Amino acid sequence: MTGPRSYFDHAATTPLRPEALEAMLPFLTDNFANPSGAHAESRRARIALDDARDRIGDLLGVGPGDVVLTSGGTEADDLAIGGGWDALLAGDPAGAAPTAVVCAAMEHHAVLRSCRALASRTGAELRLVPTTPDGIVDLDALVTACDGRVGLVSVMAVNNEIGTVQPLDAVAEVVSERSPGAVLHTDAVQAVPWLDVATVTAPADLVSVSAHKFGGPKGSGALALRRGARVRPRIEGGGQERGRRSGTQNVAGTVGMAAALSATAYGRDADVARVAALRDRLGDGLAARLGGMVETGRRDDRVAGILHLRIEGTEAEALVLLLDRAGIAVSAGAACSSGAVEPSHVLQSMGLGATESSSGVRFSLGVTTTEAEVDRALDCVPDVVEALRN
Repeated sequence: MTGPRSYFDHAATTPLRPEALEAMLPFLTDNFANPSGAHAESRRARIALDDARDRIGDLLGVGPGDVVLTSGGTEADDLAIGGGWDALLAGDPAGAAPTAVVCAAMEHHAVLRSCRALASRTGAELRLVPTTPDGIVDLDALVTACDGRVGLVSVMAVNNEIGTVQPLDAVAEVVSERSPGAVLHTDAVQAVPWLDVATVTAPADLVSVSAHKFGGPKGSGALALRRGARVRPRIEGGGQERGRRSGTQNVAGTVGMAAALSATAYGRDADVARVAALRDRLGDGLAARLGGMVETGRRDDRVAGILHLRIEGTEAEALVLLLDRAGIAVSAGAACSSGAVEPSHVLQSMGLGATESSSGVRFSLGVTTTEAEVDRALDCVPDVVEALRN
């Protein structure tokens, strides 16, 4: 299609913020040195890296020494789960090592597959906690899953597909009472644009974030450590990041991540109010034009930027493709790396069947979303749905 397009896939990735681009450019041109060196050029790069780390730690609610720079959210999740588990085993006396790991069944695949790989590698028991029909982790099931054998629990801060905010305070209380020796990890990748992450994730020991979800560059992320939490390295080499993640640091990416995180925090209140109003106008407008449409999760439980719909008589894959041809970029929320769409494991964790779990479409808005994009979607989506149903 030629002409203007409407981008509703900010939960997948966001445009680079101007502040991030401006901050990064000098480190892609003149100040390109390796921050581990001893000469003047390297020292300048190191100063910039340390300053960026300070800003990131402050906005995540930890000290700079508790920020481990990674290549993104997926690596941060893997380091938290695999590295966190290995640190527990290394620190526990013989015979007291944990034998079970718990995670929410609605987790992003970066967490689910890391937990499954951990179970396969170590023989630990993997316990998956289901989701309520409202898209919230089932706390009663979490109580059952947690006991003295559990060494690590992972529950995301915000679900990437349906946008529901998870009750981390209540989760932490369960873990503290039932599995007092366990480490609590949260994937906060989707939380940063909409919530004060330092406050929301305060109950967690390990917190993963990814820059490109809040206007930073792809390929940069971080794992924040609290309350003396430790991780063993998953990547060996030169011993960077205090020996927790080797490899030459991405100075430009880290500087861009810090700038984007600062800009996000500064404008968050106004952005949340504006984007939530756009989301609600889109949801209400589509509901008035479409029969057989259901919003997944209560609006009060969801972050401002995500509108997840289940539309009767449609399949997500076909709807995504037809909307793309019409100039509307959305996601099925369950696309694999090949682009094929499978029934959503998130919706299945809520107790929905295969048909309903194959009909979910995610409209995710961001700070650059405009009224005109919403208008185009309201004009276009009902026609595409009608054509698909016919």
